[in-house]
Amino acid sequence: MTTLLSTPAGWPRVVTAGFGAPDPLDLDAAVAGGAFDGLKKAIRTHGPTGTIALLRVSGLRGRGGGSYPTAEKWHACATAEGSVRHVVANGYEADPATHVARALMEERPYAVVEGVAIAAFAVGATESYVAVRAEYGEAVRRLREAVARAEAAGLIGANVLGTGRDIFIEVRPVRGAYMLGEETVLLKGLEGKRGQPEQRPPYPTEKGLWGRPTVVNDVVTLGAVGWIVANGAEAYAAIGDPATPGTVVVQVAGAVEEPGIAEVPIGTPLREIVGLAGKMASGHRLKAVVVGGVTGGILPPRELDTPYAAAALRDVGAHVGSGSILVADERTCVVDLATLLTRYCADEACGKTIPCRIGLRRLAEIGERAVSGHARPNDPILLADLSEDIVASALCGHERAATTPLTSVLRYFRPELDEHLLRSTCPAGVCHPVAVASAGSAT
Repeated sequence: MTTLLSTPAGWPRVVTAGFGAPDPLDLDAAVAGGAFDGLKKAIRTHGPTGTIALLRVSGLRGRGGGSYPTAEKWHACATAEGSVRHVVANGYEADPATHVARALMEERPYAVVEGVAIAAFAVGATESYVAVRAEYGEAVRRLREAVARAEAAGLIGANVLGTGRDIFIEVRPVRGAYMLGEETVLLKGLEGKRGQPEQRPPYPTEKGLWGRPTVVNDVVTLGAVGWIVANGAEAYAAIGDPATPGTVVVQVAGAVEEPGIAEVPIGTPLREIVGLAGKMASGHRLKAVVVGGVTGGILPPRELDTPYAAAALRDVGAHVGSGSILVADERTCVVDLATLLTRYCADEACGKTIPCRIGLRRLAEIGERAVSGHARPNDPILLADLSEDIVASALCGHERAATTPLTSVLRYFRPELDEHLLRSTCPAGVCHPVAVASAGSAT
């Protein structure tokens, strides 16, 4: 089980409340703790349009990386043409070594089920799906059992709470590459088609699963919905950053004493979040923090006062992404790390567009030349220009973000990059570039 880090007493726990329960599948205990209160209130008090209006007031935004207003997405789907609609909960969690979504699905399966049910009620969907990474066997098992028990209790399924509304939820294990984390690729995967992104518009809310209006939300986003409806939009809007209120679940890992996950108010400084995981390993100092997963920005210590919020992170060249925060000490070569992340992004690209298929490969080669001692004089200029071209012509979020590791090194760690490019040396002692002697030094 992923460790839940201790947080200050005043920080609310919206999504992680109930973590560590003896039996996460005990429906009676979950209901006693408030599970499905939000669904009951949405159905009996607010109705579909009122529920969407309530979420609009709450300010809830997507926690899957895009930070799009949840209420606007639901409204677009609810008002789109078509008699059949769907809700898809994205639990694929593509980033390697990130377990935020898995922890939620295993520890609070009823919160995910309730969030899906409220979304389905609000947009008028009868059939909904929770797409889970197939490797998350325990999460799949618990979600399926939670769906079965909730249906047997009349909380979902046919004639929910005697309203005449049907809300059926199916848990779908999906297997594939990194790109399945992108919403249009995930929909293709559920349809059994090749996993490549689609041009938007039209957005999934207009033409999604099987060509029908579809809401796609990350499971962490949906995990907060029940709490918001039950406790009120104003209570949620009062948490964290007024511009993008609420909490976010992050994972802190790397060179820290106690790696784990934590639920933090949006806008909390990065320094405070990193501090939740304890001190650095004995005798070592903080060198960099990778914020956003494999496509994240590599930030120096001087940027740790940056608030953990989408706009603020974007300003310093990072993003929320998967919720991953990786801490690196002075033993890490940031050029080698950025090259590794870029190579991963290039390997996982679906190949649909040339800028991504070829551009990311060329970008990774620039990094590889740097760490191997084969750099070219114009490589810094080429790195910047190529990154700009890839972002400008991107079809999906992967292309737009995959240039971030190397461009953040160019922005914040230029001296270390120049040591590799100009002098074929690695200050961290990680890379072993080829030493190239000048022609005049031969004897």
